[in-house]
Amino acid sequence: MLKIRLAVASLGFAMMLPASSVLFAQTTNNIPVAPIPSQILTAKTVFISNASGEFDRARWSGGPERTYNEFYAAIKGWGHYDFVSTPSDSDLVLQIGFTTIAGFNGSSNYPQITLFLLDPKTHIVLWTLAENAPLTGGLQKSRDKSFSDAIAKLVGDLKALTAQPAASTK
Repeated sequence: MLKIRLAVASLGFAMMLPASSVLFAQTTNNIPVAPIPSQILTAKTVFISNASGEFDRARWSGGPERTYNEFYAAIKGWGHYDFVSTPSDSDLVLQIGFTTIAGFNGSSNYPQITLFLLDPKTHIVLWTLAENAPLTGGLQKSRDKSFSDAIAKLVGDLKALTAQPAASTK
Protein backbone atom coordinates (compact mmCIF):
# COMPACT_ATOMS: atom_id res chain seq x y z
CA MET A 1 0.00 0.00 0.00
CA LEU A 2 2.84 2.34 0.86
CA LYS A 3 4.41 1.71 -2.56
CA ILE A 4 1.15 2.68 -4.28
CA ARG A 5 0.86 5.92 -2.28
CA LEU A 6 4.48 6.76 -3.05
CA ALA A 7 3.92 6.06 -6.75
CA VAL A 8 0.78 8.24 -6.83
CA ALA A 9 2.55 11.06 -4.97
CA SER A 10 5.53 10.84 -7.32
CA LEU A 11 3.24 10.90 -10.34
CA GLY A 12 1.38 13.91 -8.99
CA PHE A 13 4.65 15.72 -8.30
CA ALA A 14 5.95 14.87 -11.78
CA MET A 15 2.76 16.27 -13.35
CA MET A 16 3.18 19.56 -11.44
CA LEU A 17 6.76 20.18 -12.64
CA PRO A 18 5.89 21.20 -16.21
CA ALA A 19 3.11 23.46 -14.93
CA SER A 20 5.45 25.18 -12.48
CA SER A 21 8.08 25.79 -15.17
CA VAL A 22 5.41 27.32 -17.43
CA LEU A 23 4.31 29.61 -14.61
CA PHE A 24 7.91 30.60 -13.94
CA ALA A 25 8.50 31.30 -17.65
CA GLN A 26 5.41 33.49 -17.80
CA THR A 27 6.59 35.45 -14.79
CA THR A 28 10.08 36.05 -16.15
CA ASN A 29 8.78 36.76 -19.65
CA ASN A 30 6.56 39.54 -18.31
CA ILE A 31 9.63 41.67 -17.62
CA PRO A 32 9.71 44.35 -20.31
CA VAL A 33 12.74 44.38 -22.54
CA ALA A 34 14.58 47.69 -22.31
CA PRO A 35 15.69 49.12 -25.65
CA ILE A 36 19.31 49.03 -26.73
CA PRO A 37 20.55 52.59 -27.36
CA SER A 38 20.14 53.38 -31.04
CA GLN A 39 23.76 54.53 -31.41
CA ILE A 40 24.89 50.95 -30.74
CA LEU A 41 22.58 49.48 -33.37
CA THR A 42 23.13 52.09 -36.09
CA ALA A 43 26.83 52.89 -35.73
CA LYS A 44 28.86 52.67 -38.92
CA THR A 45 32.06 54.36 -37.74
CA VAL A 46 33.98 53.69 -34.54
CA PHE A 47 36.92 55.05 -32.66
CA ILE A 48 38.70 52.51 -30.48
CA SER A 49 40.04 53.96 -27.27
CA ASN A 50 42.83 52.24 -25.35
CA ALA A 51 42.14 52.19 -21.61
CA SER A 52 44.22 49.08 -20.93
CA GLY A 53 45.37 50.10 -17.49
CA GLU A 54 47.46 47.62 -15.55
CA PHE A 55 49.25 44.78 -17.27
CA ASP A 56 51.45 42.19 -15.56
CA ARG A 57 54.19 41.21 -18.02
CA ALA A 58 55.07 38.26 -15.79
CA ARG A 59 51.64 36.72 -16.41
CA TRP A 60 50.90 37.71 -20.01
CA SER A 61 52.94 38.00 -23.19
CA GLY A 62 53.19 41.37 -24.83
CA GLY A 63 52.79 44.63 -23.03
CA PRO A 64 50.09 47.06 -21.97
CA GLU A 65 49.12 47.63 -25.62
CA ARG A 66 48.27 43.94 -26.13
CA THR A 67 44.62 44.39 -25.14
CA TYR A 68 44.17 47.27 -27.57
CA ASN A 69 46.06 45.59 -30.42
CA GLU A 70 44.20 42.27 -30.19
CA PHE A 71 40.82 43.94 -29.85
CA TYR A 72 41.53 46.33 -32.73
CA ALA A 73 42.59 43.45 -34.99
CA ALA A 74 39.48 41.42 -34.07
CA ILE A 75 37.10 44.33 -34.74
CA LYS A 76 38.87 45.15 -38.01
CA GLY A 77 38.67 41.48 -39.04
CA TRP A 78 34.93 41.48 -38.35
CA GLY A 79 34.51 44.17 -41.04
CA HIS A 80 31.37 45.63 -39.48
CA TYR A 81 32.71 49.15 -38.81
CA ASP A 82 34.75 51.81 -40.53
CA PHE A 83 37.49 53.25 -38.34
CA VAL A 84 38.03 56.95 -37.76
CA SER A 85 41.03 58.66 -36.19
CA THR A 86 39.19 60.92 -33.74
CA PRO A 87 36.30 60.22 -31.36
CA SER A 88 34.34 63.23 -32.60
CA ASP A 89 34.21 61.72 -36.11
CA SER A 90 32.75 58.43 -34.87
CA ASP A 91 29.22 57.18 -34.35
CA LEU A 92 30.40 55.12 -31.37
CA VAL A 93 33.50 54.94 -29.18
CA LEU A 94 34.68 51.47 -28.17
CA GLN A 95 36.84 51.81 -25.06
CA ILE A 96 38.75 48.63 -24.32
CA GLY A 97 40.41 48.03 -20.96
CA PHE A 98 42.16 45.38 -18.95
CA THR A 99 42.06 45.22 -15.17
CA THR A 100 42.76 42.72 -12.45
CA ILE A 101 40.13 42.67 -9.75
CA ALA A 102 41.26 41.56 -6.30
CA GLY A 103 39.35 38.64 -4.85
CA PHE A 104 37.25 38.88 -1.72
CA ASN A 105 40.06 37.76 0.52
CA GLY A 106 42.65 39.80 -1.38
CA SER A 107 44.72 36.75 -2.32
CA SER A 108 43.14 35.86 -5.66
CA ASN A 109 43.10 38.04 -8.74
CA TYR A 110 40.49 37.97 -11.48
CA PRO A 111 41.75 39.43 -14.76
CA GLN A 112 38.97 41.02 -16.77
CA ILE A 113 38.75 42.65 -20.18
CA THR A 114 36.05 45.30 -20.30
CA LEU A 115 34.51 47.07 -23.27
CA PHE A 116 32.65 50.33 -22.72
CA LEU A 117 30.45 51.58 -25.57
CA LEU A 118 30.34 55.37 -25.36
CA ASP A 119 28.37 58.09 -27.07
CA PRO A 120 31.07 60.32 -28.64
CA LYS A 121 28.95 63.46 -28.26
CA THR A 122 27.97 63.15 -24.60
CA HIS A 123 30.73 60.78 -23.40
CA ILE A 124 28.05 58.73 -21.62
CA VAL A 125 28.57 54.99 -21.29
CA LEU A 126 25.78 53.39 -23.32
CA TRP A 127 26.65 49.77 -22.61
CA THR A 128 29.33 47.68 -20.89
CA LEU A 129 30.54 44.22 -21.82
CA ALA A 130 33.12 42.23 -19.86
CA GLU A 131 34.83 38.88 -20.11
CA ASN A 132 37.13 37.17 -17.64
CA ALA A 133 40.60 36.07 -18.68
CA PRO A 134 41.18 33.37 -16.07
CA LEU A 135 44.71 32.54 -14.97
CA THR A 136 44.56 28.95 -16.20
CA GLY A 137 47.48 26.86 -15.08
CA GLY A 138 51.02 27.99 -14.59
CA LEU A 139 52.07 27.99 -18.22
CA GLN A 140 52.47 31.27 -20.10
CA LYS A 141 50.95 29.66 -23.20
CA SER A 142 47.76 28.73 -21.27
CA ARG A 143 47.39 32.22 -19.82
CA ASP A 144 47.93 33.82 -23.22
CA LYS A 145 45.29 31.57 -24.78
CA SER A 146 42.88 32.51 -21.99
CA PHE A 147 43.56 36.19 -22.69
CA SER A 148 42.97 35.82 -26.46
CA ASP A 149 39.84 33.74 -25.84
CA ALA A 150 38.45 36.53 -23.63
CA ILE A 151 39.03 39.06 -26.43
CA ALA A 152 37.27 36.74 -28.91
CA LYS A 153 34.31 36.28 -26.51
CA LEU A 154 34.07 40.04 -26.03
CA VAL A 155 33.90 40.59 -29.78
CA GLY A 156 31.29 37.83 -29.97
CA ASP A 157 29.28 39.62 -27.26
CA LEU A 158 29.46 42.84 -29.28
CA LYS A 159 28.36 41.02 -32.44
CA ALA A 160 25.37 39.52 -30.61
CA LEU A 161 24.44 42.90 -29.14
CA THR A 162 24.56 44.71 -32.48
CA ALA A 163 22.64 41.95 -34.26
CA GLN A 164 19.54 42.54 -32.14
CA PRO A 165 16.62 44.37 -33.71
CA ALA A 166 15.90 47.90 -32.55
CA ALA A 167 13.27 47.80 -29.81
CA SER A 168 10.31 50.10 -29.77
CA THR A 169 10.43 52.73 -27.04
CA LYS A 170 6.63 52.91 -26.78
